[in-house]
Amino acid sequence: MNNHDIAQTFAILQDIKKQWQDSTLESLEKNPFFILVGCILSLRTKDQTTSQVAERLFKKIRSPQQLLTYSEDDIAQLIYPVGFYRRKAKNLIDISKILIHKYQSQVPSTLEELLELPGVGRKTANLVLTVGFGKPGICVDTHVHRIVNRWGYVKTKTPEQTEMALRDKLPQEFWIPINSLLVLFGQNICFPRQPHCEDCPIERNCDQVGVEKREAKIH
Repeated sequence: MNNHDIAQTFAILQDIKKQWQDSTLESLEKNPFFILVGCILSLRTKDQTTSQVAERLFKKIRSPQQLLTYSEDDIAQLIYPVGFYRRKAKNLIDISKILIHKYQSQVPSTLEELLELPGVGRKTANLVLTVGFGKPGICVDTHVHRIVNRWGYVKTKTPEQTEMALRDKLPQEFWIPINSLLVLFGQNICFPRQPHCEDCPIERNCDQVGVEKREAKIH
């Protein structure tokens, strides 16, 4: 897949995106604090669970100050059943303290500062930058990593390698939308195992690297 195919692919995915239920963090209010918290909740957690928990949490907590009015146990109960909910509850409290004391209750808007926050890796930091602040960045999760390698657009072993390869190769106009588009695409068509290639609107642009072909049915 080359950059001409990429432009065509993104146009197709953008057009069919409205057919799919959006449970990505882009469906949240474009508040950097919400995006930061939502992304922390999403780690090792199914998207639908993250969406439900985030909606429940943000009815009670809309700022670092409000979060600190709850105990760690209270936060853990509020965010259950996300994965590692007790560890995440502690991280959310620690992050809120840092935001209040170091950043005047605001979420920092640079990759370097975000990466210093407890429990924040490159995926989370890039998503906060792109969705929360509208700044250039490439958020690579398992969907993005899998799909761009399946397309044959990059050849990498880890999500971080994929991010760096995309920064070198992907036109910047696609940096912000790539995550939400490929998450939805990965949830609905391009599954980790047995992707629905027969229903895929961009099959002709895909190299199908590593895809096991389904055996034809015998009638």
